[in-house]
Amino acid sequence: MFKRSFHSKDRAGKSVKPSKRSFRDHQKLKLQQSLDSPPVGSTLTSPIVTLVVGHEPRIFAAHENVLSLSPFFAAALKGQFYESSAKRVALPDEDPQIFSCILEYLYKGDYYPRLLFNKRHASFELEDAQDLQNLGGRGSVEPTVCIAGAGGALLKDTVIYCAAERYGLDELKRLALRKQGLQSGIAVDVILRSARYAYDNTPDSDSKLRAHYLALIIRSRKTFKRSGTMQLEMEIGGSKLYASRLP
Repeated sequence: MFKRSFHSKDRAGKSVKPSKRSFRDHQKLKLQQSLDSPPVGSTLTSPIVTLVVGHEPRIFAAHENVLSLSPFFAAALKGQFYESSAKRVALPDEDPQIFSCILEYLYKGDYYPRLLFNKRHASFELEDAQDLQNLGGRGSVEPTVCIAGAGGALLKDTVIYCAAERYGLDELKRLALRKQGLQSGIAVDVILRSARYAYDNTPDSDSKLRAHYLALIIRSRKTFKRSGTMQLEMEIGGSKLYASRLP
């Protein structure tokens, strides 16, 4: 007969929980479980679709079931824009960097930098958030991207929001707005350029986005007031939002 010795590691004890957790950790756990034992008809047994993205094409691959979480791709894969024999979808007007974030969201429920909850401060923050006082620090994250035809840097979360609008991903839109709301110290020209891009790529009825930009401008009003060309920049904005006067 064998006797089992009980060490401290065998006893049930109070576990030490990290102070931060991912906004979508439970989805990652579910994905890992599916990797260990994928059921019949699961994502991992779904056909692979090739996606050709951008004017200087980059090739992506994704499972059909994952892509079909988006109404846009669900329709495309049923034949509307779909080459059934080649399992290939062309997205010539999409930016590869932004599409990479879309795929990451579809698989993991978030995109880098992830949204984390800090239990100690009871607030959300961005993973590896950019430290404006220490740009050489660990994992600083640039909040802007440059895409063709934009005329300069745009807020990354704004571009992702607009892509989510195209692909019918409402939860991703909410996530992108929440992340963008955590940004600070954004230059005036980037805010206005991003607003113009957002208004050009979303319906006028999108009140949440417009309210978000109004709040962003109010938070940055001191920066706007220091801008010698503020009035001109607002007029170029081309939106009723900019008709409002800052306090």
